[in-house]
Amino acid sequence: MSLTIAPIGLRAANDYVTQLHRHHGPTRGHKFSIACLDGDRLCGVAIAGRPVARSLDDGSTLEVLRVCTDGTPNACSKLYGAMRRTAREMGYRKVITYTLAEESGVSLRAAGWIMDGTTRGGSWDRPNRERTDRHPVGPKFRWAA
Repeated sequence: MSLTIAPIGLRAANDYVTQLHRHHGPTRGHKFSIACLDGDRLCGVAIAGRPVARSLDDGSTLEVLRVCTDGTPNACSKLYGAMRRTAREMGYRKVITYTLAEESGVSLRAAGWIMDGTTRGGSWDRPNRERTDRHPVGPKFRWAA
């Protein structure tokens, strides 16, 4: 069967992320979410929102906050490509996302994204703003489209 893209609400996308994402939980908000379908079967979701880093939140940049699939071949690339095209149609000038340093980024490359930089990683926890990290805090690669 061929893969197709469809809209999906944040609650349903977050439910899918909660069930299947390897290292992140649901997002708090979003601009939009999309689903990847293999026939009638949901095989992946992507959630886009404002950039998490305040310095990148310029009103014309969108961040892909989550991409999660059940392992269906090409579902990740299909979602990343659809995110890039949708963001462009909505008027965003740049779309970014991050991968862990140990992830290859092959789905992003296949969808036309380029590596845009690296982050040092680290915790959001600060003495005056304590946080509990429930996600990987190591270095990450930033990708852009």
